[in-house]
Amino acid sequence: MAFDLVQYFAEQIKTQKPQLLNNYSDGQRENLLDEMCSLSLARIICLWREQPSKMYQEIHAINPLYIQEIARHLTTSPLNESELSHQDFEQTATDLFNLQFIELKQLDEIGHYGENGMHELLVGQIEHLSGQAKDWVWSLSGLTELLGSQRTEEDELSLEESMKEFNQMVHAQQTHNDVETVEQVAVPELKPTWAKVLEPIVALVVLWILYDALTKYVFI
Repeated sequence: MAFDLVQYFAEQIKTQKPQLLNNYSDGQRENLLDEMCSLSLARIICLWREQPSKMYQEIHAINPLYIQEIARHLTTSPLNESELSHQDFEQTATDLFNLQFIELKQLDEIGHYGENGMHELLVGQIEHLSGQAKDWVWSLSGLTELLGSQRTEEDELSLEESMKEFNQMVHAQQTHNDVETVEQVAVPELKPTWAKVLEPIVALVVLWILYDALTKYVFI
C-alpha cells in the first residue's frame, strides 16, 4: 500500500496553513479543509494520469500561473457544489495545490522516486481517498471511480435497521428453541394403558416359570 498522502497533507495543512478558512468554526473548518484537500489531491492524480511527464515537470517547476489555472477551472465548473464562496474556494484551492506541489517535490527529491515512483505513489492514493468526500468532489476532480464510496446518512440508518431486525430475529429464534426444550423436559414419559394391565400377568407368568423350574430341579 502506498504512503498515505491524504493524512500527510492534512497534517501539513494544520502546521503550515493555520490561516486557511479561519473565519469558520473549528469543526466546519476541519470538514471544509478535508474536502478541499481531497479535491486537490484527486485532481492532481487525474492530471497525472492524463499527462504524467508534464505533471512531473510541473510539480518540480511549481509554476504559480499553472496552479492558479487549475484552481480557477475547478472554481468555475458547474460541478462545483462546495458551500464556500467562489473567492474562498479559489484561494483555498490555490494554497492547497501550491502546498501539495511543494511537498511532492520534496518527497521526490528525498526519496528519489523519479517519474515511475511518483506514478505509483500518486495512483496509490486512490485507495486512501476512497470514502473521504462526497460524490461532487470526485465528479469535479475527474476521479469518478470513487463515486458512491462515501456512505450516506441514509445508508448508515438502513444498515442499522437491518442489524436491529437481524438481532430481533435471532433472539426470537433462540426464545422459540428454549421453549421447545422446556416442553420436552416437562412432558412425562407416557405408557399405553394396556401395558399397565398386562404388567401383573406377565409377572405371574415369570414367577410360575421360575417355580416350575425350581421344583423340577429339587425332585430330580
